[in-house]
Amino acid sequence: MVAVVSGAIVLVSLAAHGTTGHGATQVVARANPLENPDGTKPGLVSITSRGDKAAAVRLIKQVRVRGPGSKQGYTRARFGENWADTALGVPFAHNGCRTRDDLLARDGRDLKYRHGSDCVVVSMKLNDPYTGKTIVWRRRHADRVQVDHVVPLSYEWKMGASRWSKAKRVRIANDPLNLIPVYGPINEAKGGSGPASWLPPVRSIRCAYVARFAQVAVKYDLPVTKADKAVMLSQCR
Repeated sequence: MVAVVSGAIVLVSLAAHGTTGHGATQVVARANPLENPDGTKPGLVSITSRGDKAAAVRLIKQVRVRGPGSKQGYTRARFGENWADTALGVPFAHNGCRTRDDLLARDGRDLKYRHGSDCVVVSMKLNDPYTGKTIVWRRRHADRVQVDHVVPLSYEWKMGASRWSKAKRVRIANDPLNLIPVYGPINEAKGGSGPASWLPPVRSIRCAYVARFAQVAVKYDLPVTKADKAVMLSQCR
């Protein structure tokens, strides 16, 4: 069932995090990023009103600009164990579930969990904001849904994360503000690109996407390139 509540798209599901998915009701409300500053609400919904677009532009203008550094020395391991539950100071951390499963539970509907587990999602449906696809996902085909780092880790490394503490890198790698489950092939196509090189195929979601990119950049005082900032601003005007 689908409804619209205060600018968010609401999907009613039959499972909830921590249940076996039999008879429980889960409300999945894809959120305007301007109303989701900690990333705990699911997905993205388009920014369409003049006021919200103006607010997104003000947010993007806060992002610092600098030239990219070298990717030398970058590996995924520099940002900690994949989907570690050990990050400090971010939502969902230290709840006993891996970050990936937390994000699948946040954004998915019709969730089913591994028998005896309150964490491991084995099947779900996902409404992918980047492509507009509804994906029927099962764990045995895990790569069909991938969790996108909105600001890619390799991009962060080149823009200053190489000089951060390991703890800060673990935080940004597992912060739900920076994470969105999406259609796997589209995440692979994005790679480590910034907004000047890659934007979601669905044009109507692009302002929301760059607003989320800006939220992460501002939270972690991470600069973007001049070209990326120019493209970000252009998507919300």
